[in-house]
Amino acid sequence: MLKKLGMLAFTPDLICKTFSDPIRVRIALLVTREKELCVCELTCALNEVQPKISRHLALLREAGVLSDRRQGQWIYYSVHPELPDWVIQIMHIMLDANQAWLNESHQRLCAMQDRPNRCC
Repeated sequence: MLKKLGMLAFTPDLICKTFSDPIRVRIALLVTREKELCVCELTCALNEVQPKISRHLALLREAGVLSDRRQGQWIYYSVHPELPDWVIQIMHIMLDANQAWLNESHQRLCAMQDRPNRCC
């Protein structure tokens, strides 16, 4: 959507709709917090099956909130570099105000064994 519609695609109603699902907003906030995560890390952190996480990642990517990159067998997700500042600010406000809400997911992520290595 970002490439097709340009920056005008980021309207409050689109962002609110994108973040209206608890799994999508948890994914977005965890990625914001960690800078970059892969599907396996998110399935562990959220304790959900891979197809469900992948479906929500696709929606976040289509909305222009997240971008992805491939490294070997892994696909890593990060906040889209062209995301408008006002959306990034909202994500940081939500993250700062909801640490307790994300705590269980963050603890599972920190306890995950064999997390993939990222290149520098």
